[in-house]
Amino acid sequence: MELKNSTILITGGTSGIGLEFVKQLTKQDAKIIVTGRNLDKLNEVKRQFPEIQIFQSDVSKREDIERLYKDVTHQFPELNIIINNAGIMRTISLQDISLSLENIVQEIQTNLLGVIQMNHQFITHLKTKKVSAIINVSSGLAFVPFPVSPIYSAAKAGLHSYTQVLRLQLKNTSIKVFELAPPATDTPLNDKFEDEVDKSQLMAVDKMVGIAIKGFLKDKFEIRPGLANVLKLGSRIAPNFFLNFLNKTIEKEKIKRNKLNL
Repeated sequence: MELKNSTILITGGTSGIGLEFVKQLTKQDAKIIVTGRNLDKLNEVKRQFPEIQIFQSDVSKREDIERLYKDVTHQFPELNIIINNAGIMRTISLQDISLSLENIVQEIQTNLLGVIQMNHQFITHLKTKKVSAIINVSSGLAFVPFPVSPIYSAAKAGLHSYTQVLRLQLKNTSIKVFELAPPATDTPLNDKFEDEVDKSQLMAVDKMVGIAIKGFLKDKFEIRPGLANVLKLGSRIAPNFFLNFLNKTIEKEKIKRNKLNL
């Protein structure tokens, strides 16, 4: 897939993987459109990269997606690539009855339904382009769930299945469908999991995005950098073993940190 001279919309582009995509794709001579919920953060990214365009939009809100579609396709009719990167990840106990029904599904709303609705809204436009692409950012946890983040893991597993079928249904169109399944990556998303994760095991975000871009250029439709590929293989060979291994690793990390804090 050619990235040079493409017009690329990146959701959740104000930090982490999304921001790194902004950094690296601007070097590919692509026109970049960044969306996010926080206007202050969007303006900060605009200050860093004056050539980009920004739109305040929340992928969990249907009306925001509809407005974004109208504004972007009107101002940038050449738009031909969407990177669905926006996401949230939380530590959740499924026994916590204090969580409301609306609260418990937030990750489904953003990480899965938001992607589905974005794609559904933009597919007709993308089909008019000679070359176009949808890039869905899932996770290595789509293959083996993270015990402390069950809703996030479920959303990403759903996104993986959805992306496979989306690719199949769009095979006779101009739209190429990619899935990027990052491993645990050194981004602000993982800062809240420092008690469960050894930060030395996190992949550097610039390295991960660099691998992803090389994959896009080579039309590699499912990209699983680093340990994400191990999780995919593990999910086929011994899924319960890998799930229990992750759980034990988290417990050991908590014990180690508790000792250090004594």
